[in-house]
Amino acid sequence: MSKKLQLKIVTPEKLILEELVDSVTLPTTEGEITILADHIPIVAALASGEIVAISDNEHVPMAVVGGFVETKKENHVTVVTILADFAEHVASITEAEIEKAKAKAEELRKKAENSEIVDFEHFESELERSLTRIKIADKWKTKKYRK
Repeated sequence: MSKKLQLKIVTPEKLILEELVDSVTLPTTEGEITILADHIPIVAALASGEIVAISDNEHVPMAVVGGFVETKKENHVTVVTILADFAEHVASITEAEIEKAKAKAEELRKKAENSEIVDFEHFESELERSLTRIKIADKWKTKKYRK
């Protein structure tokens, strides 16, 4: 039996995932990294993209926007904690939600063009969230993964 690591993904709203996995690949601001059991302790900023945990040869894909990842050892177990601004399992992103996200992204773009005063920080975060969800859902549409 291979060694597992404890993965915990948390957003401000709720706990998204907590389970033992074989590995997790995630986007950081310095590039994509894969964490296995016995990884050195790190703290890194997350970039928008996909988190893919592998558990018993099954992929568990998530869309993530912003946040931090911390890896440490606790009682001989590697613990990976992801504190994300937004995270969502790909299975929960339906076709209707993809269309809604595309419409929202287009609406936000039009608002920015037609307004003299724009809350660029809010606009950018909402647009990034919508586009990340679309990109990750489209990528995993035809692939097999654990729901």
